[in-house]
Amino acid sequence: MIWLWMAVLSLVAVAPVLVIWLRRGTIRYRRDTAVALHRSQLDEIERDRVDGRLPEAEFQGAKLEVQRRLLVADSIPEPAADGQARGLLIATLVAIPVAAVALFVPGGLPFVPSEPHSAVLHAQSAARAQDDALIAKLEQKLSQIPPHSEQARQGYLLLGQALVSQNKLAAAAKAWTVALGLKFNATLAAETAEAETEAAGHVTPTALNLFHQALDKAPANAPWRSLAEQRLREAAVTLPAPQGDATSKP
Repeated sequence: MIWLWMAVLSLVAVAPVLVIWLRRGTIRYRRDTAVALHRSQLDEIERDRVDGRLPEAEFQGAKLEVQRRLLVADSIPEPAADGQARGLLIATLVAIPVAAVALFVPGGLPFVPSEPHSAVLHAQSAARAQDDALIAKLEQKLSQIPPHSEQARQGYLLLGQALVSQNKLAAAAKAWTVALGLKFNATLAAETAEAETEAAGHVTPTALNLFHQALDKAPANAPWRSLAEQRLREAAVTLPAPQGDATSKP
């Protein structure tokens, strides 16, 4: 049954090529495309002249240049629909499904050996173990660095990035929070808040505070500003209003 579905999918893949071949009389070759493009350019500069956006002298110069290109494009030879091209197309239509089926034969191809699923899982496990070892080594190094130094701050920044690469967002937010305590940075504050929000699944009070600080100290053109503002709107819906607001009402 699977071979039938593979044959159907192969036919679907080559169907567009077959349709184009059958309708080859409607194909626009390079000359037709270039001529149509230059004619549209002539219409465009004519509209610019009528609207007053193009002075007469510049219009005449642009018109002559486009007309020159139009003459060159009109002399481009079209490909001949000879038997060789048709034979190549037929061979391609046959080769595509045959090659697709050959790639999935049960024994595999000699030059494309299959890799067992267990080997893939083992490679992924080995990569995770290597990443875990590097993170542990970095944490050990941080424990030996003066905690309030710039070197420590850079170390916590790297640790957060490494944890994010493993999708350990909560741990990354904690590492970046330490770096923020050593030196505040608006972009880092926004990244920390976003990591904590993603880890928790909602905007936490800590993340809300970081978003506010980041927006207060970031330039107006900060690329993450719209995201932070969106998170503030989400927090206004999900987080309860401060109790001071309720008690201040008469």
